Amino acid sequence: MAKILVVDDEKSIRETLKEILEYEDHKVDLAEDGEAGIEKFKLKKYDIVLLDIKMPKKDGVEILTEILQISTEVPIIMISGHGNIDTAVETIKKGAYDFIEKPLDLNRLLVTIRNAMDKNSLVKETKTLKRKVSKTFDIIGESEPIQQVKDIIDKVAPTDARVLITGPNGSGKELVARWLHEKSVREKQAFVEVNCAAIPSELIESELFGHEKGAFTSAHKQRKGKFEQAHNGTIFLDEIGDMSLNAQAKVLKALEEKKISRVGSDKDINVNVRIIAATNKNLKEEIKNNNFREDLYHRLSVILITVPSLNDRKDDIPLLAEHFNNLICSDYGVPNKDIKPNAINELKKINWTGNIREFRNVLERLIILCETEITAKDVIAYAQPISK
Repeated sequence: MAKILVVDDEKSIRETLKEILEYEDHKVDLAEDGEAGIEKFKLKKYDIVLLDIKMPKKDGVEILTEILQISTEVPIIMISGHGNIDTAVETIKKGAYDFIEKPLDLNRLLVTIRNAMDKNSLVKETKTLKRKVSKTFDIIGESEPIQQVKDIIDKVAPTDARVLITGPNGSGKELVARWLHEKSVREKQAFVEVNCAAIPSELIESELFGHEKGAFTSAHKQRKGKFEQAHNGTIFLDEIGDMSLNAQAKVLKALEEKKISRVGSDKDINVNVRIIAATNKNLKEEIKNNNFREDLYHRLSVILITVPSLNDRKDDIPLLAEHFNNLICSDYGVPNKDIKPNAINELKKINWTGNIREFRNVLERLIILCETEITAKDVIAYAQPISK
């Protein structure tokens, strides 16, 4: 069912269209001329507009332009009389969805309306997905610690300086890395993420630099490594503090020479990548314990960004709660929950050892278990169910 606005100066056509479209379960509003149509369009949200071309006062071409200035999302189907076909084609170029010639073929009209609705649904779904993706990479907060991080990102992102991001688990180090990429001149190139802690030490070299066919037992074909995949873009070495010393040496060489060689090959490959690294470890302590190369540390840490824990930025909890409320409820297709001020106060009392990751999980739990609102009592009951 669609909400349809019919704009036509011929009363018989307006009434006929209204009768037919309402029979098809659409809701229909009528306007006798362009000015009335514009007024109705401003007051209500419509899914489709049927717009006559030849009308007194303002013709359909003028009205089309005005409607598109208000909204470009509503499909506009032009209705053209004999002799107006050239004009109708011109309206398509200006942004109309389609045109139908008078006398109206009602079957074609219904098919055109259905196609327009289908296309509009796809456009809306695409925009929704894009919004979800962009939200995933938001850094939410206005507290002084997080504002300092945002300020550094704005200064550093346009450069090619290497960045080392530190901070506790779940604090948002990956988001900082993505922001640095999105705001850089490399934004249209690849952003390649490598979780150094998740790759076995014997495979990290192949993962980073690739390998030739037959380089080792399971190397059945040539494979490009992450550095090659990130050529002209950004490589994000997450949890670099867990990388083996042997792999660290190879990464250092790649940084110094801007070249890599695949496992099983003596041929050098030039790579142009920006390196961003992150760790939750104290690398200076790791250097003292001979677990991390000091020369690699100094290569990586041209710029140091420390991401604060959630406990250090509890003033951001209201904004974070609103953000995740919107995001999670949208994912589940349910109305947003009403998070009461006393619930926010209880959330601020919690020791967030898992930081933003834990906070999101708690919000999701509350949204699932609570009805229409979230209160302090709910937070106490559900936020930390295993606590005594």
